Amino acid sequence: QLQLAESGGGLVQPGGSLRLSCVTSRFNLDFYAVGWFRQAPGKEREGVSCISAKGVYINYADSVKGRFTVSRDNAKSTVYLQMNSLKPEDTGVYYCAAVTRSLACSRSGNEYDNWGHGTQVTVTS
Repeated sequence: QLQLAESGGGLVQPGGSLRLSCVTSRFNLDFYAVGWFRQAPGKEREGVSCISAKGVYINYADSVKGRFTVSRDNAKSTVYLQMNSLKPEDTGVYYCAAVTRSLACSRSGNEYDNWGHGTQVTVTS
């Protein structure tokens, strides 16, 4: 089973930036679509963004469009989520997930069968 690990979370003021990383050490991600998800306390999990295996197809939730950028470096088996202009409502635990899929990607968590343990992002003044 693919093992994923997120990093890069932390505490940041509104308007600040963070870059999350999702890395796997046991396999390469060449054939995996990857999604980023977040969950705030008391709220349902939200699909934030996803990127297809070759990085050709990318999708964002409306709430993060223009502020977040997803990218991947398959040579490093790493997917990134650059988060700019952060808002308090971006606070939550961020997870990456992966699924073998050659085309497109999905922001539905039900599509994914490999998950990381999450990294906390807190946006507060």
